[in-house]
Amino acid sequence: MRARVFVMPKKEVLDPQGKAVARSLHALGFSEVASVRVGKLIELELATTNREQARERTEEMCRKLLANGVIEDFSLEIED
Repeated sequence: MRARVFVMPKKEVLDPQGKAVARSLHALGFSEVASVRVGKLIELELATTNREQARERTEEMCRKLLANGVIEDFSLEIED
């Protein structure tokens, strides 16, 4: 099974990388970009066929390591 974890800075947290990307896009002429938030995608190959167990274990990984709960939110997808 594969887990995809999406980690994004919380909306109330300043995102300097997103601001820098937005400025650069504007400098390149992409004036339609209103704002940018930069996060990360983490893919995990899991050695299990139990979808519920995969979800629970991946959520635990997120809470313990993959996402900083103080400044980041996460969501995840489980695929066969």
